[in-house]
Amino acid sequence: MRNFLNIIAISLTLKSAMVISEPEKKAFFGDTHLHSSYSFDAFLNNNHSADPDTAYRFAKGQPVIHPFNRTRVQINTPLDFLVVSDHAEMLGVMRAVREDKFIETDLGLLGNVERWYAFRLINDAIDNNTGLAFFRRFLPQSPVIKNHSDPVKNRSNDLSGLNAFGDMRPTSEAAWDDIVESAERHNDPGKFTSFLGWEWSSIPLGANLHRIVITPDGAEKGKQFLPYGSDQSQYPEDLWEWLDQTSERTGARFIAIPHNSNISKGYMFDDTSLRGEPINADYARRRIKWEPVVEVTQIKGDSETRSDFSPEDEFADFENYDHYIQVGRSNYVASSADYIRPALKKGIAIQQSVGVNPYKFGLIGSTDAHTGLSTSEENNFWGKMAADSTPETKQRLGNSLGANGWNMSASGLAAVWAEDNTREAIFAAFKRKETYATSGPRIRLQIFGGWEFPDKAVSSPHFAEIASQYGVPMGGDLAVTDDIQKAPVFLMWAVKDPVEANLDRLQIVKGWVAIDGIQHEKIYDVVWSGDRVLDKYGKLPSVGNTVDLVSGRYTNSIGAAELSAKWTDPDFNPQQPAFYYVRVLQIPTPRNGFLDGLALQLAKPPRGPKTIQERAYSSPIWYQPD
Repeated sequence: MRNFLNIIAISLTLKSAMVISEPEKKAFFGDTHLHSSYSFDAFLNNNHSADPDTAYRFAKGQPVIHPFNRTRVQINTPLDFLVVSDHAEMLGVMRAVREDKFIETDLGLLGNVERWYAFRLINDAIDNNTGLAFFRRFLPQSPVIKNHSDPVKNRSNDLSGLNAFGDMRPTSEAAWDDIVESAERHNDPGKFTSFLGWEWSSIPLGANLHRIVITPDGAEKGKQFLPYGSDQSQYPEDLWEWLDQTSERTGARFIAIPHNSNISKGYMFDDTSLRGEPINADYARRRIKWEPVVEVTQIKGDSETRSDFSPEDEFADFENYDHYIQVGRSNYVASSADYIRPALKKGIAIQQSVGVNPYKFGLIGSTDAHTGLSTSEENNFWGKMAADSTPETKQRLGNSLGANGWNMSASGLAAVWAEDNTREAIFAAFKRKETYATSGPRIRLQIFGGWEFPDKAVSSPHFAEIASQYGVPMGGDLAVTDDIQKAPVFLMWAVKDPVEANLDRLQIVKGWVAIDGIQHEKIYDVVWSGDRVLDKYGKLPSVGNTVDLVSGRYTNSIGAAELSAKWTDPDFNPQQPAFYYVRVLQIPTPRNGFLDGLALQLAKPPRGPKTIQERAYSSPIWYQPD
């Protein structure tokens, strides 16, 4: 090995332009999307006690009290970073009403009778466990859009917000101050990172277009603004404008992370803006400036792709979630504009038209739990809302027409490659898209793309150091020069979660746009566990399944602890722009609903499969011909 490294060193010396010594990076895992009792919908659904302080203590690995079932709960593997991202709309209001800590000036526009009635509605909803129905009264009542061919015609001008009780600023400012102070107390550079953040909860026409806003800056800058909510505007462009103005005024830095695109009714990654205007270069530049990463997996399902749009992908239908937030008002209709892989292809096509790719984003996962407890572990999952945290209360989230706790996925995590566990280093990783998503396990995953790598680099203990000197990491662009027309090469490496299941396979997902403008995709099985071989159709046999359907346990007698490979694109066309990302699959393991069904002695879970193959998605690497 020493001789090999000497050869590498000599090679790098001769190629001085490629020798860029980078600090060693490590994988850090966190959650950028967690709600505490300060979110109005969380509080209305029985999270009355898990505040930001509770959320941070739980994420750090400390035992806390569950806000609904009142048991002691503890995460199996602590997080490295966390964003408490409560809804900006009515921030802290429900908790203040319930605890009689409402700031008097907030309801100045309401008379005594109106105020009494508003308080009674809130308290009745809490006392009678009808918080979910009460929450839905705040959602827009606009009709469902079915015709996407005329976006202007089908968009209502009624984009009213959720705030129905008047100006809540004093109460929300008090809640925001506490959120800021909690983040400051728990931030421990090098050990645990807490970010300031919130959720902008736009839901025009029932389409979920929410964004999580994050800043790496602390209390000094954080207390100079109050989070911007959809009650101020439901258009993403207006959010970006506010971020721009606030950044200029305070010096604070921000990113906005689109989430849960699978229920956006075809608007998250549309061909037009929400206002129905064609996407132009200015819109594309503004969007990718503020939204460098998106959330691909969370409790309300996975948004990578579906078999509707990727019929050749045998692993496409993972944690499909076919329920809009407006339960009972519409049937779910999947749109390619709701999903990540089609959006990545569409972004390349838009770039060919306007010169800028609005969907050139990296990938992360997060939970969207409203319990104050970041739980993405299948055997330690504490629900979407506080009240669906036990097997016997999973059904209460909804009726037969909509989703309930049995639909919820124990997902996901945001992973970054950064030099240190600090706000600055992790935020920088988000900005350069050196991020990836997992559905829960702490899988370590890396990919580098370039035009040549040393033959033994993939098996070197200095894999990342060598690869970064010859190529670009996830989130990067393959450099194009006149003398390089050969196919790109990719080095990839994945290691299992130390306390989780073995790995099944590593795949490359490629998407491209042909010269005729047609969008394509292809899945390549690159490396896999065991002695399996591809059949005559190029398909890899299943890895098998060790889950015991009586006990809900599994064994690691199949699969591999680590997989790595060097892969060259066999179908490369230098004229065609393309993206590449890695998908790594675990061996099958029991799903949370199956474990709860076993506990209830059910023959099968009311909804969802018994076993799943957890996974991770890298951010893409892009190739764009000059």
